[in-house]
Amino acid sequence: MVEAAPKAAVAEFLGPDRGPTTTARRRVCQPTDSPDGTIRQAAPLDPVLKPVNGADRQKREVMRPKKTILCVDDNEQVLSVRTFLLETRGYRVIALTDPHQALEVIANSLPGTLDLLLSDLIMPQMDGNELVRRAKDMHPQLPALIVSGTVTAYDRASRADVFLPKGACSPAELLERVRILVARKRGPKKYSMPSAPMAPSRSIAAVSA
Repeated sequence: MVEAAPKAAVAEFLGPDRGPTTTARRRVCQPTDSPDGTIRQAAPLDPVLKPVNGADRQKREVMRPKKTILCVDDNEQVLSVRTFLLETRGYRVIALTDPHQALEVIANSLPGTLDLLLSDLIMPQMDGNELVRRAKDMHPQLPALIVSGTVTAYDRASRADVFLPKGACSPAELLERVRILVARKRGPKKYSMPSAPMAPSRSIAAVSA
């Protein structure tokens, strides 16, 4: 036997236009059997919310650690534009105008924490080639990318993994080179524990005894 629903609940469910209201639809209940055989209403069910489009992808991007790029250029305007370009692509940028400060950052960083060194070639205090040489002396596995808006000869940046000369360092080309270098970047080699010596066999143990 089904108990009659109260008139107030029916009125709320039907609404003024005798159609199910939004609030009532959220309060739809499922019947459950009671021990005495009657059917009673259970607690209201929470509405099932569909995941927002792209929510899972955004969550994965938030959980994924950002790649860190050390960007060095003595021209503050160029450095600001380059930093904005990289940050809009999801990279974490350490922007510096002084190559000596960049060497201090590298020296104080653990191997593998920096994913790329991006430097200008022509700088007054220290050129990009020398900066990359010193950086790789401290962290040999650190990828290095040198760009130049004035030099066209590739041999001027022989210490870098990639050199983008004048006319080849467009934003699209720069981002593509950065993506490849960061993907190829390898961290420090893991220390492997030496294998334990094997126990002698029974025959050998018997002979030695």
